[in-house]
Amino acid sequence: MPNSLPNSLTVALIQTNLSWENPTENRRLLNSKIDTITTGIDLIVLPEMFTSGFTMNATSVAETMQGETISWLKSKAQEKQVAIIGSLVISENHNYYNRLVCVEPSRDITQYDKRHTFTLVGEHKVYKAGTEKVMFNFRGWNICPLVCYDLRFPVWARNVEDYDLLLYVANWPKVRINAWDALLKARAIENMSYCIGVNRVGLDGNNYEYPGHSASYDVLGHRMDSIPPNKEAIEIVVLEKEHIKKYREKLNFLSDRDDFNLKV
Repeated sequence: MPNSLPNSLTVALIQTNLSWENPTENRRLLNSKIDTITTGIDLIVLPEMFTSGFTMNATSVAETMQGETISWLKSKAQEKQVAIIGSLVISENHNYYNRLVCVEPSRDITQYDKRHTFTLVGEHKVYKAGTEKVMFNFRGWNICPLVCYDLRFPVWARNVEDYDLLLYVANWPKVRINAWDALLKARAIENMSYCIGVNRVGLDGNNYEYPGHSASYDVLGHRMDSIPPNKEAIEIVVLEKEHIKKYREKLNFLSDRDDFNLKV
């Protein structure tokens, strides 16, 4: 059942290991984890490429928007009366996309194709980059969803839409985790919004190690959770509209933001 508190949003962050290039096993794994959540939740956040891990072997794991994972997400969101968000490999119009989807209890879907493909490992050679920044409203909350490498690009995330929550789903490796920690906090502070990032743990099929460090920050950059690094965990945080209103009115930083036009 959804959270009944007015003007709040209860979010479950699922920090998990993933089975390499095995959508069936990952759906089974995540299904069991979601079923352990019994308190009132509005939104569940999964990692980037939650059906496969961060693979460049798109042909082996790609699905369509009518495929098994989307069908599972629709059924699970409806069953639990929550929205579920994460990214997976989608094949569409002869292209592959690292596509974030948010599936609501109504079975409606918001989708966002990762804008900044990770050139360091050749993601841009496999996956077509998105061009549209996406916002959606769920239970009165304006949410901006982004994917992993997008975190390094503050202009793309700039809060010109007065969103309430900035969300990142990721496969962010241990070797660069200091950047993840610093930038998540920075995005919350500069945009005066809640900022949540969910990263995976474990080793992938290329032997890259992922340490988690999933986190949630309030509009002042204060950490709201106690998720342990390097371990599977489910953390629940409650976001409050009054917190946003109080500090935006008191500090008024967003009124001084720069005007700009972003070319994509």
